[in-house]
Amino acid sequence: MAQAMRSRLFPAVLRTRLAPSINVSSVSSKRSFSSEGHDDAYETEKWKKITIAGIIACTSLAIYSLSGEHEHHEEPPAYPYLHIRNKEFPWGPDGLFETKKHHSEH
Repeated sequence: MAQAMRSRLFPAVLRTRLAPSINVSSVSSKRSFSSEGHDDAYETEKWKKITIAGIIACTSLAIYSLSGEHEHHEEPPAYPYLHIRNKEFPWGPDGLFETKKHHSEH
């Protein structure tokens, strides 16, 4: 058993002891990153073109969809129970974003 363990450990010890003696100058000292093979100017131009094409496509789709006809709804009848105001708003008789002409303003 001890002989089998020594025979397995001996090559591992030799590898770790001999590894520092490998000439470091023969190995390239330049680090390689995942984006090293790409040209940055090419990638930038590619994404500029993709962005411009996307903007043109979205703009033309919006113009097409918004330029079509759309239905207009009629004004609902003025029922007496709608817009009951018991007290005026601080900004006037109408709602904050309503603009109606009153008879007294003519």
